[in-house]
Amino acid sequence: MARLLLHICCGPCSVTVVRALLDAGLDVTGLFYNPNIQPLTEYLRRREGVEQVASRLGIPVVFLDNEYDPAVFPRQTAFREAERCQACYALRLGRSAAHARENGFDWFSSTLLYSKYQKHELIRLAGEQAAPAGLSGFITGIFGTAGRKG
Repeated sequence: MARLLLHICCGPCSVTVVRALLDAGLDVTGLFYNPNIQPLTEYLRRREGVEQVASRLGIPVVFLDNEYDPAVFPRQTAFREAERCQACYALRLGRSAAHARENGFDWFSSTLLYSKYQKHELIRLAGEQAAPAGLSGFITGIFGTAGRKG
């Protein structure tokens, strides 16, 4: 069974995505790495949501809390506000790809692709650019579009 590392932005967006990936026969592990989320109370609220969903769906999740630094994202986007989304995707998917490679995953993806509020083409490009050698790649099209709410 192919192993997939799934970057998760929040609990609600992960439900449908995780179910679709499990139904596709993938061995899914979540990754919570979101240094862009501020303030800390929001970060912790989203983290708790991810814990709850993962527990209900029976998947493990790696929480990179020790890497949470709320200054990283503003530093990357200061005076480059027009490139804010691209920088955010590159930051999170770059770290996800590195974790996938370091830990023997075959694929990686992100729940960001499920949200109707995200820029899917930029996410796809950031994921493909981040995909390291030795990984099968970045999965983009398995989640479907019916009933998207978040």
